Amino acid sequence: MNEDFIHKWISQVKKGTLSFIVLNVLKGGKAYYGYDLINEIKKITEIEIAEGTLYPLMNRLKDEKLIISEWVEQESGIPRKYYSITPEGKNTVTKMAEYWHNLNNAVLKITI
Repeated sequence: MNEDFIHKWISQVKKGTLSFIVLNVLKGGKAYYGYDLINEIKKITEIEIAEGTLYPLMNRLKDEKLIISEWVEQESGIPRKYYSITPEGKNTVTKMAEYWHNLNNAVLKITI
């Protein structure tokens, strides 16, 4: 088995699905700040995401108008930037889910 190949493949799969994962977490309607979003994703999926990976992704999703962000003052400490999904983001993640299910079914057919 080629461990290096497997490691690179897993990294590519994770990177390719991270937008889908983030949008799915946000579609629940709760706004998350970055660290909280990282922990929620880890709790649900067991996927580790570095802050250096998440924040550029969030900026891309904002540029695509799939999410919005808002600074919220905290009782103690510095303000936090909270992210939430837009209506366009909800529509987009619905289409992504349709494609994901079709792709998953196709992969299952050839791996069983």
